[in-house]
Amino acid sequence: MPVSPLDARTARLLPWIVAIAFFMQTLDGTILNTALPAMARELLEDPLRMQSVVIAYMLTVALLIPASGWIADRFGTRRIFFGAILLFSCGSLLCALSTTLPQLVGARIVQGLGGALMMPVGRLVVLRAYPRTELVRIMSFITLPGLLGPLIGPTLGGWLVEYASWHWIFLINIPVGLIGCIAVYRVMPDLRGPQRSRFDTLGFLLFGGAMVLITVALEGLGELHLAHMRVMLLLLGGLACLAAYWLRAGQVAEPLFSPRLFRTRTFAVGILGNLFARLGSGSLPFLVPLLLQVALGYSPAQAGMSMIPLALAAMAVKPLAKSIIDRFGYRTVLTGNTLLLGALLASLGLVTATTPYAVLLIQLGLLGAVNSMQFTAMNTVTLIDLDDSSASSGNSLLSVVVQLAISLGIASGAALLGGFTSEIDSGEISSVLGAFQLTFFCVGVLTLLAAAIFLQLAREDGRSAKRVTTEIQE
Repeated sequence: MPVSPLDARTARLLPWIVAIAFFMQTLDGTILNTALPAMARELLEDPLRMQSVVIAYMLTVALLIPASGWIADRFGTRRIFFGAILLFSCGSLLCALSTTLPQLVGARIVQGLGGALMMPVGRLVVLRAYPRTELVRIMSFITLPGLLGPLIGPTLGGWLVEYASWHWIFLINIPVGLIGCIAVYRVMPDLRGPQRSRFDTLGFLLFGGAMVLITVALEGLGELHLAHMRVMLLLLGGLACLAAYWLRAGQVAEPLFSPRLFRTRTFAVGILGNLFARLGSGSLPFLVPLLLQVALGYSPAQAGMSMIPLALAAMAVKPLAKSIIDRFGYRTVLTGNTLLLGALLASLGLVTATTPYAVLLIQLGLLGAVNSMQFTAMNTVTLIDLDDSSASSGNSLLSVVVQLAISLGIASGAALLGGFTSEIDSGEISSVLGAFQLTFFCVGVLTLLAAAIFLQLAREDGRSAKRVTTEIQE
């Protein structure tokens, strides 16, 4: 149930404000990669060192997200969401004004401070402001603009770099951020937790440290190309911090994330499902463009255009999510959809140089539609049965798991592809295309196995909010 009733104007405009903030954040994440080579040339840097621009933002987000729920409860959603958009916009301006790589990295950290709060606090506002019966519809709406980021980001980034300068990929955030700040100040309700709690500083340091170490370890398998010994040390250090946190969390009165959250079955299943079912979908942005360009010989422009059906189908399915989930229930939808998602990922392993282009576009479109339904159902079932006292903590933990799962998906995809590619010289795999085919098959099978997690849901799980609302109305 919402913390307080919303007037009609606020109820209508609030999803738009959150959706615009999500769009600004996802656009920035996809537009930047296209501009990195041009930025390196102007800053007189090695393009390989420019990865620090991405890593600085990612680590800042990983470190701060665990504290987002407590910060929103302590200072109010309006003030924090306003501050998040302002920080993100100021960081964008500082990025555009940067003349050296260290300045740019520092500016990206400022951006990360805002980005770490925008998505979890925005989702928390929706969770508290609307009845649980409206959660699927509102969540589908606010994530819809976020799907436009991967669709237009690479194309817009390339156009801005070619016809203007790389500075504009950051400057375009400023007018959007200004409009967002004004809208938040005028429209967004100031929602807070039912009671104040002390901040778990030691727990934050342990959990935040674990997320940073694990994230760097996962990136070390992929883009950072760290030695396996260093990756193992980072991973073991992160797991040790995580174990220390959970042992401590069961003994303190007000931990950052309480183990009691996992007594809610839908939350426990949703968190674990998000972690493992996103392995395949998290690797898609990394694997598909490489498949099209490296293995099939598409040009960058043709590869970018080929991704359009994936994004368009994802957006088309969002409005249908609520009626499908209401009709079949979370258990059936998530189990069946996860199996379908795994099968579609594995089907990309059947793509060859002779596969008709139309067939490939249909495969990508179906994959986008199923992936979109998966995200909506997983995120909603995770939060739908939490009470107001647990909402901010559970929502923050969901954001952490999503961030970790995306990194894990990219790292696992990169590790599998690298491993299969290394076998080409030995003759065990005949071509680069063969390495991609085996990678997609393995990723698909891993996703199929995640369906067993969603089978642990009861048929009526996630529908309690609907029954409660009906009883109140009667």
